[in-house]
Amino acid sequence: MNLPLAIGLTLFALFVAAFIGIKLLRIPDIVIYILVGAGLSLTGYFGDTDAFKIAGEIGLIVLFFLLGMKFTFRELGRKGRKVWKASLLDIILGIGVTFGISMVFGHDLFTSLLIAGLVYATSSSITVKLLEHKDKLDNKESGFILSLLIFEDLIAPILITILIGLSGDGFKGMDFVFIILKIALLVIGAVVIGKIVFNKAHKVITRFLNEDYFVLFILGVAISYGGFAYYLHLSEVIGAFLAGIMMAETNFKDKVMEVSMPVRNLFLPFFFLNFGLTLEFTDEVPAFGLLIVIVIWSILAKMIVGYYGGRWYGLDKRESFETGLVLTPRGEFSVIIAALASGVVQIFAGMYILIAALIGMFLVQMAPKIGGKIWGQRQDSKE
Repeated sequence: MNLPLAIGLTLFALFVAAFIGIKLLRIPDIVIYILVGAGLSLTGYFGDTDAFKIAGEIGLIVLFFLLGMKFTFRELGRKGRKVWKASLLDIILGIGVTFGISMVFGHDLFTSLLIAGLVYATSSSITVKLLEHKDKLDNKESGFILSLLIFEDLIAPILITILIGLSGDGFKGMDFVFIILKIALLVIGAVVIGKIVFNKAHKVITRFLNEDYFVLFILGVAISYGGFAYYLHLSEVIGAFLAGIMMAETNFKDKVMEVSMPVRNLFLPFFFLNFGLTLEFTDEVPAFGLLIVIVIWSILAKMIVGYYGGRWYGLDKRESFETGLVLTPRGEFSVIIAALASGVVQIFAGMYILIAALIGMFLVQMAPKIGGKIWGQRQDSKE
């Protein structure tokens, strides 16, 4: 099948999947996209999925670019000061305790740390899309959730670097220092571009603000800064998020959001489709006991982080409890970490990711109902 025909048929299939998910089954379309991808991975029909991967990367970058536009640098710093204790607890439970559980089950240092990475990294993309689907992105709880996820997206590249070092030549102390310096460089660059370059170029930019090719300028900023982050061996998600904050500092951000939304809606489904395609399965379940324990612990750990972290952040008991349920989905960093494994460990990772993601998405849907049964109905609070 030629590439245009394959992409065209895929777009039509994604449309049908979205219609079924939203209109008939009343579940988020992304759940259907992941399941479609997982189903196709079982057929083994799709060998080369580079086109889907690239399209998905563009969608992911634009998603976090738009997300970044909800913040300013001042607001991000304020939220960071409120979320640091929850972030530390997240590391202790997600990485530290999970690492200990894996060691108890007899796995070596590398495998135990890899499994800990799978549990730690909540999916920013899946979580944001689910919050958006439930019209909860402006809720007070979402401010805490998004701040915690951004912190996780900063820690995950460090963890991946350590895993690569353990699987190869080893991890050196200077590697950690270089990661911190690269993150600082990325943030400083975003501040300079947002505060100085865009302010000075304001008159020039407004001259083509309403032109059709304005979208090319916006995508150039978002994708380039995401690519720059990736060039520094960091997550492109962080680069795209910072690019969005740059635009949040301007007075034409509403126009930026207007032209970016259709691009996100076109490309983002490919990310979730490709996510499903990357999962590997087998007739036998490797380390079944550990798989069950890790799934249960990963949900409990995020609920603990969500509850106590939410209380430290200033949420009430019900908001904190529902936040813990929302934090359970897994995603893109888990896939990247799983790719570092091989053999039965990689199959184990794929099965964990799919199970945890599906349970997590179900808990997001059920969070208001569960909270309502415990604390009664409430009005959603806005920030």
